[in-house]
Amino acid sequence: MLFSSISFIYYFLPIVLLLYFLVPFRFKNFILLVSSLFFYFYGEPLYSVLMIASSLSGYLHGLWINKTRESRYAKIPLICSVAFSIVFLLYFKYVDFFIENIVWLFGFEIKALKLALPIGISFYTFQILSYTIDVYRGDAKVQTNFFNFAAYVTLFPQLIAGPIVRYTTIEEELSQRRHTVAGFSYGVRRFIIGLSKKVLIANTLGELGNIFYGLQESTVLFYWIYAVAFMLQIYYDFSGYSDMAIGLGRIFGFHFLENFNYPYISKSIAEFWRRWHMSLGTWFRDYVYIPMGGNRVSSMKWIRNIFVVWFLTGFWHGANWNFVIWGLYFGAFLMMERLFFNRLIKKLPAAAGHIYTLFFVMISFIIFNTNSMAEFTEYIKSMFGFSGIPFSNAETNYYLISYGLTLAAAAFGSTPWAVKIIDRIRSSKMGECILNVSEPVALVSMLLLITGYLVDGSFNPFLYFRF
Repeated sequence: MLFSSISFIYYFLPIVLLLYFLVPFRFKNFILLVSSLFFYFYGEPLYSVLMIASSLSGYLHGLWINKTRESRYAKIPLICSVAFSIVFLLYFKYVDFFIENIVWLFGFEIKALKLALPIGISFYTFQILSYTIDVYRGDAKVQTNFFNFAAYVTLFPQLIAGPIVRYTTIEEELSQRRHTVAGFSYGVRRFIIGLSKKVLIANTLGELGNIFYGLQESTVLFYWIYAVAFMLQIYYDFSGYSDMAIGLGRIFGFHFLENFNYPYISKSIAEFWRRWHMSLGTWFRDYVYIPMGGNRVSSMKWIRNIFVVWFLTGFWHGANWNFVIWGLYFGAFLMMERLFFNRLIKKLPAAAGHIYTLFFVMISFIIFNTNSMAEFTEYIKSMFGFSGIPFSNAETNYYLISYGLTLAAAAFGSTPWAVKIIDRIRSSKMGECILNVSEPVALVSMLLLITGYLVDGSFNPFLYFRF
């Protein structure tokens, strides 16, 4: 299993930082590589070989692509690289899904392989693909130092769940990067904020989900409460990890791109996807959608492009039909917005656009969180009072009061209002002095509170580990 959060924060990370800042720059990437491999090996010894093999494949294919890029056979090494990466991903992540559906369709007797999902395989596979494609296009220089390339692929700050860091984003920083006190302090601050989002908010909302599924009799109101809670939980879970990854990256001198930009303030589904999991959205845009023609094709081909991209987006998230349906659901909304609703959405009051977006995003995460369409249908029926359950009861009211403050804080924190308030305070000299004193105290207090939660509690799931 992976390091516990306590071991990672108080043992692994300090040792890595000490070694990293003691050695000369030419050894820093090697320290990161060894640390990342140890981190991964501790969690999955066998699959560490898979990660090394994937890194070696990306490195060798990059050299091959660069050597033949001007020849008539330039596409051969690119096709080999893509095929190698995709086959690994399909086998280790989707083979049991394919077996299950073949058995269901044709009745063959095939036993599932029951392979454990290599943690982070979806992320580092896409990073390797972006590198080899960019080398082929001439957008990235080939990396001739295997240790530097392997450090990029295995970089532990974002290894588990992204963001998807493209090689071009940190290409220069792999060979030369600045380490400053300001960058280090920003990284620590961002890491603690992300950890707080994960432990103090996402985990608490996850506890509410466990309560919901443990009830003998639920209510209409509790179905709505959990739908909202899960929508907030997955945001704080994933954006919290992205914050931690960006913070750790900055500590080591890397500038990872942002992955979330307050998606729940969106006024359309299209805007939501410009703000949610941005590294994945731009990856599919640049490596699938645009090469297929994007929107500069006929209407029918554009519709094809949309559904191919969103089928793959859903399928990327997991080996289950609910993820595929979730992706196609968004593809259908994006298509309808572009073809029919855009003018109407622009004429709507901002509040109406927000409500429209939040409602259908919430429904999407119900699809995301259910294992079958029957379960999804039952959930929707219960939400709208068609399952014969009461609207509310004493138990529902109790949990609403108990978790109401967390839900309200999570909703407020998913908007830019808190940052705007802090910026307003910082705009005056007195406010800046107060924040300069209070911010370190608040960060240390949050870290101590997080430590207490992690020591006392065993509930510390991470939703995106399965991707």
